[in-house]
Amino acid sequence: MSTDSLAHSGAHAHDVGHHDAGANKVFGFWIYLMSDCILFATLFATYAVLVNGTAGGPTGKDIFELPFVLVETFLLLFSSITYGMAVIAMNKDNRSQVMAWLGLTFLFGAGFVAMEIYEFHHLIAEGFGPDRSGFLSGFFTLVGTHGVHVTSGLIWMAVMMFQISRRGLNSMNRTRLMCLSLFWHFLDVVWICVFSVVYLMGAM
Repeated sequence: MSTDSLAHSGAHAHDVGHHDAGANKVFGFWIYLMSDCILFATLFATYAVLVNGTAGGPTGKDIFELPFVLVETFLLLFSSITYGMAVIAMNKDNRSQVMAWLGLTFLFGAGFVAMEIYEFHHLIAEGFGPDRSGFLSGFFTLVGTHGVHVTSGLIWMAVMMFQISRRGLNSMNRTRLMCLSLFWHFLDVVWICVFSVVYLMGAM
């Protein structure tokens, strides 16, 4: 076998190895998301048990402002759309578009977190903190845990933008972008459940 053939075979094996490693990482991340599903299912179940334990304090109908929460929801929904556009740009190998869409996604996500922090601060200032009742404890824990996840996603996104600017769309960054995509869309689905179960049903 010639030297060129050996080199070609070695390069092909190297590419296949990278592809297999990337696929394994994405599969492993799916397993992590399943464990996160269990976490959120537990928090939803806890909230369902505590929702009527107001201890003479406010109910969801008293404190929830649906127009405000609807804006939060649209911010997160739009961020999922823009992240999807970033993945499409990645598949087209267009680094500048990936960076632009990730930047827009980051802004939407940051806006969501800022609104959530404002909501929590407003409730605590009104005397409706997590120590006021079982209902509020369950509310702050469930919504706060989701907010921490979104914040973690934003940090991850900022790191990815830095790495893409330095190293481009190499195989490692592509795999990480796909894992972050799964994580971000998962948080979007969880928020739809939070909006429906906590805010919408609570305000009715």
